[in-house]
Amino acid sequence: MLVEGEPGIGKTALVRAAAAAAAEGGAQVFWGAGDELGQQLPLLPLTYGLRVRETPADPRRAAIAGLLRGELAVDLPAAAAERLLALVDELCAAQPTVLVVDDLQWADGATIALWRRLADSSVRQLPLLLVGMMRPVPRRDTLIALRDGVDPADRIRLTRLADVAVAELVAELAGGTPSAGLLELAANAAGNPLYVTELVDALGRSEVLEVTPSGVAEVTGEAGSRSLSEVIADRLRFLSAPVREMLRAAALLGVDFSVSDLTIVSGRTITELIPVLEEARSAGVVVEAGDNMAFRHPLIRTSLYEQMPAAVRAAWHQSAARALIESGAPVDRVARQMLPSVGSSGVVSATEPVDDWVLRWLIDAAPLLIGHSPKAAVDLLRRAVAGATDEAGTVAGVPGAHDLLACRLAEALYRVGDPTAAATVASRALARVTDFGVLVDLHWTLAQCRAIAGRSDESIEELRQALERPGLAPRHRARLLALTARMQRDVGQVETAHRTATEALAAGEEIGDSWTKGWALHVLILVKMMRGEVAEALPLFEQALTAATTDSALTDLRLLLLINHAVTLGDLDRHEKAIAAAQKVRQLAERSGSVVRLVQAHSALGQLRLEAGQWDDALVDVDMLPDDLKDPSVVCCDHGVAAIINFHRGDPAAGRRHLAAAESAAGRIEHRVVATYTLARSLDLEDLGEPAEALALLRTALANDADGENLLLDAVRLAVDVGEPEVADAATVRVEALAAAADIPHRHAAALFCRGLLDRDPTRLLRAAEQAQLAGRPLLRAQALEAGALVLAEGGDLGSAQAALNHALDDFSVLAAGWDVARVQARLRAYGVRRSPRVAHRRARQGWESLTPTEAKIAAMVAGGMSNPAIASQLFLSPRTVATHVSHILTKLQVHSRIDVAREAGRRYSAS
Repeated sequence: MLVEGEPGIGKTALVRAAAAAAAEGGAQVFWGAGDELGQQLPLLPLTYGLRVRETPADPRRAAIAGLLRGELAVDLPAAAAERLLALVDELCAAQPTVLVVDDLQWADGATIALWRRLADSSVRQLPLLLVGMMRPVPRRDTLIALRDGVDPADRIRLTRLADVAVAELVAELAGGTPSAGLLELAANAAGNPLYVTELVDALGRSEVLEVTPSGVAEVTGEAGSRSLSEVIADRLRFLSAPVREMLRAAALLGVDFSVSDLTIVSGRTITELIPVLEEARSAGVVVEAGDNMAFRHPLIRTSLYEQMPAAVRAAWHQSAARALIESGAPVDRVARQMLPSVGSSGVVSATEPVDDWVLRWLIDAAPLLIGHSPKAAVDLLRRAVAGATDEAGTVAGVPGAHDLLACRLAEALYRVGDPTAAATVASRALARVTDFGVLVDLHWTLAQCRAIAGRSDESIEELRQALERPGLAPRHRARLLALTARMQRDVGQVETAHRTATEALAAGEEIGDSWTKGWALHVLILVKMMRGEVAEALPLFEQALTAATTDSALTDLRLLLLINHAVTLGDLDRHEKAIAAAQKVRQLAERSGSVVRLVQAHSALGQLRLEAGQWDDALVDVDMLPDDLKDPSVVCCDHGVAAIINFHRGDPAAGRRHLAAAESAAGRIEHRVVATYTLARSLDLEDLGEPAEALALLRTALANDADGENLLLDAVRLAVDVGEPEVADAATVRVEALAAAADIPHRHAAALFCRGLLDRDPTRLLRAAEQAQLAGRPLLRAQALEAGALVLAEGGDLGSAQAALNHALDDFSVLAAGWDVARVQARLRAYGVRRSPRVAHRRARQGWESLTPTEAKIAAMVAGGMSNPAIASQLFLSPRTVATHVSHILTKLQVHSRIDVAREAGRRYSAS
């Protein structure tokens, strides 16, 4: 439910009444709110609302709190969002839940994105009432998209109270029937209930409101019309000076504030604060909000905050930040005070020096702040770098610290998606950097920025110059060599990258630097893969993983190696081990909070299952995480996998929906070939009756892909079909070269398949089917059998053709590849060859018969009332996997909720 309306119109009052009723009915209620001061700090409304920070004894909340404290070096907003989703799932499993986010107009982007994910999926599966409240302004694009994504039936827009309702409200507040004069004053409130309430209260405090013996409430003195801000100021004027002082300090902390933070910022003890807080509560200015306190209405806090001159506010924020630092407060709470005083508001000039204590805190806190909120880090670090330069690069008494701050700024800019600005900052810092450790970090950031822009060759030259700098320590030289090897590999200098990585590995082993050894081995593995020496890469994985395990800073490299190891096992046709390895690294990535590697693990699983013929599970894997968490190449790859499956299954509309979803991401990686996406696009053209155009697309991609293994087979097949034997022969030669480079079953199958197609040799094609079966590649086996059946029919051997056809149809039917079934039947029918009656029929796409065995099992558990965590525990799956299966079940059964699944199950089983 989305509740909209202007400030004071009654949104909060309405939702609080609903939440109270829900609590009386047995639901648990969680309430968070956006805050104008905290817009750059991710997920504050939900981490506070779900009591993550206040109840660390709960294991799930404790894990999220650990992320917030920086216990793991991860992309914190994305990692915390995933864990918050799991927390909501567990809360709903315990009892029905109401989750409210007030003031969404001030919420950060991560909170809005998570609210949308809950609205799009969780509310269909869980006993969850999700409520958002927002004002009409500011009109941010993310808010407009959120609103447009909510069904109009689930939106409430509160407008002004009718005159009759205003009169009733005034009578209730004043204690009598309002006179004409009182109603005339109340008319100035334009039907806003907060305004009406504050106005009547102000009249009472001023003792100009009286109820006559006849029960009429009338104004007895002078009471001119006043604005809402004026009547709120009037309420505050009646408070004592100590209370007003305390409330101004609280206003710095936001609408909600903890008493412990208030003691730090105000410099008062709890004992001193208790009486002033009680006076403020009695006056209707603050209320209790769970374990915290809150201003009764955001406009009261805004009035207090804006009464302070801007310069005074900035100084007080600085003072509050310093007090919080001295108390050991987390970086997000300190940054919340720093941002209004030294951020982009213009309160402090960008050329003024920054206090040393601010710079010292930034030097220490920057890594965690970048992980927690890179946007906030950019604002603070940009201001620090601009205002803290001297000839020696000394900052706050720390030599070279200016270069370190610039290095952190470049990293933060890269993290917020501005590689151009990051590269500019890093390049400037490199021109003057003296600390070789900072030099390595700057080159690392700069190399990543240039890789995105396709300019890795520029980094290679600069790294060469850096390696020639006098006084370079062995450790720094080794790391620069490892980075150089990475860039050389990126630009296709395979042999040079091998030599450089080998040199880096030797240097790393000599000095005992795990970082260098791990990354150098990673490059050597990639070089082996690019050479086609897949089996030779396996021993290197063990060495690299040993190096990465010894250093906690290499957790990300370890996960990357494990993902690549799983992919390598798949390339060697060891699919069972590959899928198990990918599932294991997925769990490790989820536990570590590395969303980037979690996304890659899911994507690797999808590709492995596509090859192994586990198509239903592949669709679950690629659909499990939203696109906004993924790198553009992963978006294209995942939607490519799903589109390939849907085209083969005879559902081109679904295939084209996936291609459309990947289109914008594809525009950001024009210089890269994503095989699954390219193959899906060619299948689309083929389905539209344009095989020549499909072949042209593949030829263009193969011209830019040195390997192209996953595209060559379809290129040969299409070239033979459209009558371009030269193209088919050139592609077949490439396939045969790959087969000669490594003794791998699927490569031998591919070589036999392509040469058999080109030479119209049924023996080779049937041998290709045998090799594909050994490789565990059912689609390739079915395609080889189809081609063999067709060539046999062309030669008049109809009995053998029918046998091959039956086997092909069996394999296609197991995959539910209806498109392929229809094609092969049409082709063989022209020769009088038809399917045997024993071949399985096509699987249903909707209804209970369309459910996979896993889905049918989960649907039965859902119908039995089991929660997602309970199902996950019983089936040894992750709750995320179960949630995705449930989403697919709802779609296939064409129902909207778990209750509908139970109802449909009851009907099905009672009918049977």
